[in-house]
Amino acid sequence: MPHPAGDLEDLRTLADQAFSRAAGAPLIGGNQVRVLRDAAENYPAWEDAIRRAERSVHVEMYIIHRDAAGRRFVALLAERARAGVAVRLVYDWFGCGLGPLLGLFRPLVGAGGDVRVFNPPRLSTALGWTRRNHRKLITVDGRIVFVGGLCVGRAWEGRPEKNQDPWRDTGIEIVGPAVAHAERAFRSSWALAGGNPDDVSVDEPARGAGDVHLRIIPTEPFSASLLRTDLLVTALARKSLWISDAYFIGHGPFVVALQRAAEDGLDVRLLLPQGSDVAWTVPLSRSLYRLLLDAGVRIFEWNGSMMHAKTAVADGRWSRIGSTNLNLNSWVGNWELDVAVEDTGVARTMEAAFLEDLNRSTEIVMAGRRRVARPRVKHGRTRRSARRALRAITGLGHSLGAAVMGSRDLEEWELAPLFGVGLLLALVAAVGLSYPRGLAWPLAVLAGWAGLSLIAESFGLWRGRRRP
Repeated sequence: MPHPAGDLEDLRTLADQAFSRAAGAPLIGGNQVRVLRDAAENYPAWEDAIRRAERSVHVEMYIIHRDAAGRRFVALLAERARAGVAVRLVYDWFGCGLGPLLGLFRPLVGAGGDVRVFNPPRLSTALGWTRRNHRKLITVDGRIVFVGGLCVGRAWEGRPEKNQDPWRDTGIEIVGPAVAHAERAFRSSWALAGGNPDDVSVDEPARGAGDVHLRIIPTEPFSASLLRTDLLVTALARKSLWISDAYFIGHGPFVVALQRAAEDGLDVRLLLPQGSDVAWTVPLSRSLYRLLLDAGVRIFEWNGSMMHAKTAVADGRWSRIGSTNLNLNSWVGNWELDVAVEDTGVARTMEAAFLEDLNRSTEIVMAGRRRVARPRVKHGRTRRSARRALRAITGLGHSLGAAVMGSRDLEEWELAPLFGVGLLLALVAAVGLSYPRGLAWPLAVLAGWAGLSLIAESFGLWRGRRRP
């Protein structure tokens, strides 16, 4: 029996209200959108827009490597700063590593650009530095904005001399009223990094740039805006949900949501890396495969150098592109920025790209109780720096929880992380028994650091209370 037009309109209004509340972001119409694939399309678009800048360039970037690509990007920003354009850049100290200390941004500062570091270590916040600004955002003249998963570095362009393909990634270019919402997100980060928010003016662009409706979703630690959105999409999708992700370590509710959607007949597909720059995340992702495969989720592993895209497309209508990975560190711990698009044309583009990516991927299937796939492809030397290891450690709790609580059967690919943690704990116990001071001194240093941090924080609150 057909629904009256009024009932359908009420349902649309209710759905829009649900998405707005889940995302904490309104639906914005009147935009023109272009999906950009990999660095081959993103970098030229970024550079062309920056060269045309007349008033301002705002950049919020997790990683800018101190390599040929990073230096080229900084040089371009410096050229516009010398031309009188207001260039403001926020970088994450953890993501950029030693590059800034080695002079990466010196040409830009010398040209008059304003460069701010985000959330560096401070005595007053002992563990506050673990929260990262993982956003990838560029706005130019308040007219055009770029959002996506790409940072700036040779890895995204590829290294032919080392036989390494470009990383697979996705970004989006937006012109229209949504740009103002992206500028507001930048202004908030600019203030948190010590900049004057009044320096970042937000002009409402004229409507009529296009007919695409979308949401700009900026998330902050513990806001979980995109997590709520992802759960809502998984619950409401009726036909298909195709997801690409770089560091998939889904927590319980999201994994259960995917399972139930697949069991209900939804075409759920995950495209994940076969090899990763963060080595531990691949076995941690695989620790969830059996649960998902048994429910009917189809899982594919990318055969190229690195699948770094953070995208989703559902029911041929809804798409997401941005910086948030499907793990608790991204959902709850970081500053992230994503775009959710409600448009059939954009969804068709995303679906076509996903199907093309599957041609370069291996589907994972279960034969008995074992995972079956092609032999692993080598992608060059994996960098296991402490900076990357810290990001990878976030999801280890899934395997540890299963081993300690007996909540599920363990998989063979969980051997390495569990053995490593078990060996580490055994070594700590051996040190504590044979040489107590070797354990007591590090614990004392950590306790002292935490104590001084709390004292400094309370002193700051006391001084603020005494001010008239």
